[in-house]
Parts: sequence; structure tokens; C-alpha cells
Amino acid sequence: MTSLIRLFLEELKLEHTLFALPFAYAGALLGARGIPSLHALAWITIAVLGARTAAMAANRLLDARLDAKNPRTAQRAVAAGRLPAAWMVWAIVAGLALLTIAAWQLNPLCLALLPIGAAALLLYPLVKRWTWAVHFVLGAVDGLAPLGAWIAVTGKIELGGILLFCAVTLWVAGFDILYALMDREFDLAHGVRSIPARFGVAVASWFPEFLHGLVVVALAWLGVVAHARPLYWAGIVFAGLLVLYETRLVARQRDTRALNASLFNANMVFSVAFFVSTAASVVIT
Repeated sequence: MTSLIRLFLEELKLEHTLFALPFAYAGALLGARGIPSLHALAWITIAVLGARTAAMAANRLLDARLDAKNPRTAQRAVAAGRLPAAWMVWAIVAGLALLTIAAWQLNPLCLALLPIGAAALLLYPLVKRWTWAVHFVLGAVDGLAPLGAWIAVTGKIELGGILLFCAVTLWVAGFDILYALMDREFDLAHGVRSIPARFGVAVASWFPEFLHGLVVVALAWLGVVAHARPLYWAGIVFAGLLVLYETRLVARQRDTRALNASLFNANMVFSVAFFVSTAASVVIT
């Protein structure tokens, strides 16, 4: 049983929740224009944890057959048959239960919008079968975290929350396009839709940089809309520097796996750095 639990936790990659949480907290801070209540922050945390658990479990469950055919993913526990698929089914149920309870505890609008968020979490693994726009769908799923947190503290949909949603959507989509370079040959052979498979390596290498440039624009617009204080803009500067760093990495790195490891680290660093600069702008007057 211990080994199954370990495999289960490895499949869910709960540590990746650390990417979504900082953006959610930033959305809560900006939406509240200050520090939200501990009640709101606690339930936002539970909502993100539940959503992330359900989304990753759905990904592992629905992609198990594809993963088993791909040499890069064939050793994933569900794909390899080392972990029963039922574990992922129960993880989806538990994750959605946490998300539902959190939405109920936050406000009526969160609860009313819950079906849309739940559908996105469960269906996004299937989108790669239909369209190369899958990267933007994944980005939008992650973008729901800060938008949901904004709604959680305001009780309404506002331009600032939408801008943060767009920024995170574009940021994640850009990285996912670069990740998809690893599987381009497999995707072409098995009819999996992606931008690298549809438009080639050259486009897939420069297009993420364009998307990440738009992220800087969206975050700057958000700063204007939210009347952000000076320290917020440090996060924008940092985002711009990361885009330049990414451009150099893509230009120099020929090992796709090493490139993606470096980009994943940059991705995590940015989410934390943006939260820190946003929090500092709220706390330090």
C-alpha cells in the first residue's frame, strides 16, 4: 500500500500546485486591493489544491493509452499499469469535492461558475485530439486560479481579474508549446494536435516568446487598472527579463529535454516572484 501511495503522489505531482497558488494569491491581493481575510485565503488554497488534483488525475486517466505509447511517458504509473486507474477516478471525485466545498464557502458567484471550471478541468486532456489550440486551453485552466481568487474576494467579474486570467493563460500556453517540442514526432505519428506538430519547430520556437511578450503587456495593463503601487512593477520588469532569458535559452539550447527543465524552473520562479512583488506592493505603502 505504501508503494501505491507513493506512486499516486508522484502521478499527481502536487508540488506543481506551487505554480498555481502564487498566481491565485496575487489575484486575491489585487482583487481585494489589500490583504484578504484568512477565511478567503484558506478556501482559495483548498480550491486550488482540489482543482489541481482533479485536473492532474483526469490528465493521467484520460491520457493513459497515449502515454503508454510514448517513450517519454510510458513509465507513468497508470500508463504502465503499476497504479490502478481507479485511484485517479477517486482523486477526481475528491478534488472536485474540495473545489465545490471551497466555492460554496466563498461566495454565490464562485458556486454558480463552478460547473464551467469543473468541465474545463476534466475535458482539457481530450482537446489535443481535436485542435492544436490545446496549449491555450491548458493555459486557460491554469488561468482560472487567479480569476477564481479575484472573484472569491470581490464577488464579481472585473477587468483586472480578466487581464490576470489572460496573462496566466498566455504564460502557460507559451511554455506548453515549448514542452510539446519534445513530443513532436510522436504527435505527428499518432494524430495528436499541437503547434509544433501543425506549424513546425521554427514557429514553435519563436511563438512562445511573442506570447510571453503579450503577458508583460497584460500585466502592465493590469497594473494601471488596479492602480498598483510601485513595487508591483518590479514583477513586470522581472517578467520582461525572463522573456529575454527564455529567448536566449531557446536560441542556444539544442537539447529539448534540458531546455524544458530550464524553462520549468523559470516558470516556477516567475509565479513566486510575481506574487512576492504583488504582495510587497500591497503590504508596503
